[in-house]
Amino acid sequence: MKKFNLNADMGESYGPWKMGDDGALLDIVSTANLACGFHAGDHQILAEVMSKAKEKGVSVGAHPSFLDIHGFGRRDMHLSETEIERLMAYQIGAALGMAALTGHLITHVKPHGAISNMAARDASMAAAISRAIKAVDPSLIFLAPVFSEMAREGEKAGLTIALEIFADRAYLGNGLLVPRSRPDAMIHDPKLAAARAVRMFEAGEVETVDGTTLKLEAHSICVHGDGPEALNLASETRRALEAAGFTPTPLPAMLD
Repeated sequence: MKKFNLNADMGESYGPWKMGDDGALLDIVSTANLACGFHAGDHQILAEVMSKAKEKGVSVGAHPSFLDIHGFGRRDMHLSETEIERLMAYQIGAALGMAALTGHLITHVKPHGAISNMAARDASMAAAISRAIKAVDPSLIFLAPVFSEMAREGEKAGLTIALEIFADRAYLGNGLLVPRSRPDAMIHDPKLAAARAVRMFEAGEVETVDGTTLKLEAHSICVHGDGPEALNLASETRRALEAAGFTPTPLPAMLD
C-alpha cells in the first residue's frame, strides 16, 4: 500500500489571539505538530488542540522553538549546546504532561522555525537537540527535514528518524529550504504545491529554485498552518496524493 503522512504546525494561537484554523486542519491532516508555548501557544490551547486531535485520530508531536514569542520563533538566537538541550527538554516535557492529562500520546518531536533552520545546517546544534529528545524519551520519533544535519545527528544518536519534506516551501540546490527573507521562499499556489507533493512521493524528487533536481526519500509532508492559504494548500495536497493512490496515515504507521 502506498502511504503518505500530511503534517501541519498547530496550536499557534496565544490567549485570545488566533492563528490559523486548527479545527478545520485536523479534518485534513494526519499529524499535528503542537506549539509548546515558547514561540506560540499556551497551556489552554495545547490541551484543546490535543484533545481534538485525539477525537479525530490525528497523531501529535511536540513543536519546540527558541523562546521568542514576539518573533514567532523565526529569529536566529545563538545559545550554548547546554541551553539548547534544556530548551528542548523543557518544551517536550510540557507536551508530554499535557498528553498525559488529555489521554493522547506524543509520538514525535519537530523543531520549529529558526532553531530548525539553524540546526539543519549546524551539526552541533542538531546533536544537542537529538540528545535532549533521547534524554526525555528515546522512543520519540525525530521528525527532521530531508538533507538536514538533524536527520544525520538524530540517526547517530539512535533515534527513530522520519524524514520531512515541505509542500509549500522552495528548496535550494543543497537541499535546504530557501530562507523566508527571499520572495521565492514560499509556494502559495495550492495546485503547484500539490503537484510538487505528488512528485516528491511518487518519483522521489524535487526541483530546486536553481533548476536542478534532487532525489529524496520522505515519510511526511508539511503544510504550514499559519498562512491564509493553509486550508486550501492542505486540502489540495491531500486530494492530489489520494488521487495518485496514496493513503493518509498517522506518522508512527509510516515507519512500520
